[in-house]
Amino acid sequence: MNAVNKEGNNAVGSLVNQFNSAGELRHLLTLEGLPKEHILHILDTAQQFVSVTDPSREVRKVPLLRGKSVFNLFFENSTRTRTTFEIAAKRLSADVINLDISTSSTAKGESLLDTIDNLVAMQADIFVVRHNVSKAPIEIANHVPAHVHVVNAGDGSHQHPTQGLLDMYTMRHFKQDFRGLKVAIVGDIVHSRVAKSNIHALTTLGCEEIRVIGPESLLPSDLDMLGVKVYHSMEEGLKDADVVMTLRIQKERMEAGQVPEGDAFFKQYGLTPARLALAKSDAIVMHPGPMNRGVEIDSAVADGFQSVILNQVTFGIAIRMAVMSIVAGN
Repeated sequence: MNAVNKEGNNAVGSLVNQFNSAGELRHLLTLEGLPKEHILHILDTAQQFVSVTDPSREVRKVPLLRGKSVFNLFFENSTRTRTTFEIAAKRLSADVINLDISTSSTAKGESLLDTIDNLVAMQADIFVVRHNVSKAPIEIANHVPAHVHVVNAGDGSHQHPTQGLLDMYTMRHFKQDFRGLKVAIVGDIVHSRVAKSNIHALTTLGCEEIRVIGPESLLPSDLDMLGVKVYHSMEEGLKDADVVMTLRIQKERMEAGQVPEGDAFFKQYGLTPARLALAKSDAIVMHPGPMNRGVEIDSAVADGFQSVILNQVTFGIAIRMAVMSIVAGN
């Protein structure tokens, strides 16, 4: 992977081409710059798939990807994303191959693109890629032949487009419209690909106000350019919010001392019932997972009546079905 480094500065740069020559979505790599009509098309398609995933339905499958092979390539740990992608692909009747990276030839020194070439030779149709290096899925998408599709399942601190889309679906489901919506994102923003994807999607969909709340050490320096309101106080940032999203502290991506530890962070930035009461009475609480209870969120909030955290997980199946069916059809 010579073209990419861990900071995400690469030779690929901003050349993120997600579309084919007809302007149709061929890959899903980022929500930055993805036009509103494409986002809405994915959300509307997912809405049709929600009924397919209903537990009361006798046969929870549709044949849209029958005969196609979906390869899940996860170079980082995952529970929700990998499992829901696998469920989604199987609901679409695809053959699913989960590559065990730790026992694959990448552990013997094989380059990422050589691995991809070999999997393409095995007649892969869709690669679902999670990687610790920012923009690695973009490099793969630029490398694969035209009939192969790449879906970014999270790359470094860069983007997590399907999580952003399932979050948009969840907000639309419970709040109907993005106009007039005040969304507060709390915690480790600087390392969060989820926060970046959400900010881009919310901006595109016309959200009235996007707020980020956290200590200065966990906030990127370019937030003003994105039209985001910055708060260092939970009490100020949560006032009258319609949606409150808390984020995990990503210790694996930060230096020691960059953030107050456990209890100290919770005292300043933990989402407690008292703090949630500052938001609107019908505010919803979201979290992309995995949760660290007692660090960024109180159990009483995570399990409370305003929490839609498990709804996010369920909607993730339909969103990932929508994304794979759309790109595979183009």
